[in-house]
Amino acid sequence: MFESLLVANRGEIARRVIRSARSLGVRTVAVYSCADADLPFVAEADEAVELSGPPAQVYRNASQLLDVACKTNAEAVHPGYGFLSEDAGFAEAADAAGLIWVGPSAKAISAMGDKVAARNTVASAGVPVAPGSDAAVITQDDAVAQAQRIGFPVMLKAAAGGGGMGMAVAGDADTVRTEHAKVSAFAQRIFGDQRLFVERYFLRVRHVEVQVLGLANGRIVTLGERDCSVQRRHQKVAEESPSPAVEPDLRRRMEHAAVLAASTVDYRNAGTVEFLLDQDTGEFFFLEMNTRLQVEHPVTELRYGVDLVAAQLRIAAGADPGFDVDTVRPAGHAIELRVNAEDPKRFLPGPGPVTEWAEPAGDGVRVDAGYTAGTTVTPFYDSLMAKLVVHGRDRAQALDRARAAVAGFTITGPRCNLPFHAELLEHPDFVSGDYDTALVPRMRP
Repeated sequence: MFESLLVANRGEIARRVIRSARSLGVRTVAVYSCADADLPFVAEADEAVELSGPPAQVYRNASQLLDVACKTNAEAVHPGYGFLSEDAGFAEAADAAGLIWVGPSAKAISAMGDKVAARNTVASAGVPVAPGSDAAVITQDDAVAQAQRIGFPVMLKAAAGGGGMGMAVAGDADTVRTEHAKVSAFAQRIFGDQRLFVERYFLRVRHVEVQVLGLANGRIVTLGERDCSVQRRHQKVAEESPSPAVEPDLRRRMEHAAVLAASTVDYRNAGTVEFLLDQDTGEFFFLEMNTRLQVEHPVTELRYGVDLVAAQLRIAAGADPGFDVDTVRPAGHAIELRVNAEDPKRFLPGPGPVTEWAEPAGDGVRVDAGYTAGTTVTPFYDSLMAKLVVHGRDRAQALDRARAAVAGFTITGPRCNLPFHAELLEHPDFVSGDYDTALVPRMRP
């Protein structure tokens, strides 16, 4: 095992990585912006270095991050999620600097980062993909022609996009033209790549993803699935495992497809293969592969009793993941609720100083938080403040524990979406488990 680690991220995921690294005896180096100087992860690292530059940009400054790694004698770098975690150039530069990259190879990141190429690659391996274009579309006329071939409604997606960004639904040719202009402009601004592709849009779908681990010996294993269908503006706000919509045979087929997809890029370390599950037909289709640790990884950890971050670090060091992949089995049910600094009705950001922060406790309750009382949620970053995760012997007990935990979580100062979660946990569709990606839009028409 390497002895020192640069944590190239912030907030709750930085704290999470620091915790697992410490359990393995690894020294941690945190980096922080001037806006984050008072956050817990800065004090919890063995060493912390302030980054120079505008707060909104410093965590994306690869050269400065690598300079810090060099000056602090870090041997490895963990990118967390977001920021540069799926930047093949950063992974390649870290490798060139002699650092151990805690993640898949730059080649794998690049291959899955281009959504058109990824779609074609996994399809050639036998992974089911939705009807769609097999090449990027540049012009509005191209987009219309592809949409007419596929059949309306369609989804326009940024070829370099991900994480629910850079997408739009179109039900006719005129809307394709209008949305093409918007999405391509957005894609150019955010991803530096205006290319789009077109796929069939399904009216009633679940968003189900499979956790994969590419081991140091080349073997790829899975650790079940997570249901991520509770979304606002294509962004996840709650996840659970197992999915109420996935039966054993479907689970086996999805896990097999996930292994096939990961195998096409000789995947190593933790990753997630995401699928759309058609509620009407029971068919599932490849959506994308996230070549990093997911925000919602704790639900898998609670069900399987494993530490995925420690597994990442061990695999990067060439070791086994720290548990027997052939005997580990899931138990019970886990639910994660993303606690965001946003209005619970319209989901608009509401940053501000945290004057009170009291976390719930009890059997099966876990809180991964990036803030405490006396800190400030700034407007520079994602609104995620904490992840409230619960585990129960079954879904009913997990729901009961989630309700009690939400009621026992007090945050004063910034706007907070805890009232939305309280409403979600009582909504008949969610309680029954029979819901889809349109649940939140139905709750907030």
